Amino acid sequence: MPTLIEYEDANDEVRAVYDDIRATRKTDFINNFWKALAVHPPTLKRTWEIVKDVMTRPGALDPLTRELIYIAVSITNGCEYCMASHSAAARAKGMTDEMYAELVAIVGLANMTNRLVEGFGVPVDERFRR
Repeated sequence: MPTLIEYEDANDEVRAVYDDIRATRKTDFINNFWKALAVHPPTLKRTWEIVKDVMTRPGALDPLTRELIYIAVSITNGCEYCMASHSAAARAKGMTDEMYAELVAIVGLANMTNRLVEGFGVPVDERFRR
């Protein structure tokens, strides 16, 4: 079991990141991912800054779509923790059970067809290239 750094046991550098996570996400909850990374404060801070930038800044993709993409990649990578945490975030942003089921079906289909393409060495059609 990894060491998990709780807020009350954290140094000032870690507490500053935890405080920013809480403020950005409008919650008092710090999940185990951040607590595990806190054993190395530079990694905690760097990772949070990247996550905050990619997942919360305004952009062409809405917050729910970002979470759905994160879930899809997490399913493909087999990361149970990420599937659970980002499914919870997606549900908070409006994901329904039906949406999740469709997402899983698409991920399964994409993984199957990707393997077929790679196994058969299918060349990319010229009309698909930009």
